[in-house]
Amino acid sequence: MERAQELLSVVRPVGWSILGLGIGAMCLATLAHWRELAVIAAACLLLVLLAAPFLLGRTNVDVDLRLEPERVAAGESVAAGVIVKNIANGRLIPTTLEVPVGGSVHRYGISTLAAGAQHEESFMIRTEHRGVIRVGPATTRRGDPIGIFSRDVVWTPVREVLVRPPMVPLESLGAGLLRDLEGVSTDAVSHSDLAFHALREYVPGDDLRHIHWRSSAKVMASTGESSLLVRQYLDTRRSHAAIVVDDVAASWADPSDFESAMSVAASIAVRAVLDEFEVSFVCGETASTGANGHLALDAVCRAEHGRTGIVVAARRATQVAPDCSLLFLVGGPGTEFADMLRGAAAFPPEVRRYAILIDPSGTSRVTETMGLPVLHLADKDDLGGVLRWSVK
Repeated sequence: MERAQELLSVVRPVGWSILGLGIGAMCLATLAHWRELAVIAAACLLLVLLAAPFLLGRTNVDVDLRLEPERVAAGESVAAGVIVKNIANGRLIPTTLEVPVGGSVHRYGISTLAAGAQHEESFMIRTEHRGVIRVGPATTRRGDPIGIFSRDVVWTPVREVLVRPPMVPLESLGAGLLRDLEGVSTDAVSHSDLAFHALREYVPGDDLRHIHWRSSAKVMASTGESSLLVRQYLDTRRSHAAIVVDDVAASWADPSDFESAMSVAASIAVRAVLDEFEVSFVCGETASTGANGHLALDAVCRAEHGRTGIVVAARRATQVAPDCSLLFLVGGPGTEFADMLRGAAAFPPEVRRYAILIDPSGTSRVTETMGLPVLHLADKDDLGGVLRWSVK
């Protein structure tokens, strides 16, 4: 069955059309005794027979698809190349190599190659906007000039070029936004953490490593009773920045506003990584978390419009980043402020929260509503100044 499907797959749409025309003409010529139809049927059959020999021979090559670099900023170019090496014992019959790049296809004619010889093609991939450009798979296509038959062989997987948005340089997020880069203490008592709180009596099940032997010895010497004291700690919250962007298309008056939001998110993510924060990013169905800055920026590249909304995305962020200490909610002119408040309310009260509204029709300023600082941005380049202003 698989063999039959493989044989049928070499017939292209043009081939099926010619075969259908030939069979139909043959049937009508037989029934109506029309010589003209018989000539058409014979011509179609002859074309098929003449095209078949182009499938003879095997293509046994090694194809290497190269992209340098695979992550670029919008407006930069990627140097791409494909190397085809004949690894067969005999000569390679001329074939066509196709490399899809985004919505276009690069086609190269590969001439006959001796055993062990190779052929190289180079091209540039230009980037204009944030997003993901799919490159590949590199495919060899052997067939006739008319396109009746074609035997395609895929040699490489699909590769991706991640195009990042333009970014704005920012000062350290630790300056004013967080009191302690090592973590903010909470009121939650813990049996093991960084912030020492007090001593208490030992109870069965306590970790013996937390016994304070010197204090225990003093108590035993003064009271004469056998009593052990163990250390008690306060939970600390590590510096972790979460960035949540509204993905609903109706929230953005213009597609460029959404791209500005992506620039803002990427700029904050880069600054947070430089400050040794962990970073989480959520926009619709796209989410990432971790200390590796590439994860957040790659997620920014993949973010698209959807129907999730900022409230659901913020709730998802509480699961992606349960230890979040700094939150940025990014929305557009159409984002309801009530949704901003609901999204912020999904996080514990000790999390420092900021709302960022991208609105080119207004002016860049800082306001505060119901305890939530709101950073209004008319231009993404104002982000650094507005952040400094917001913590005064």
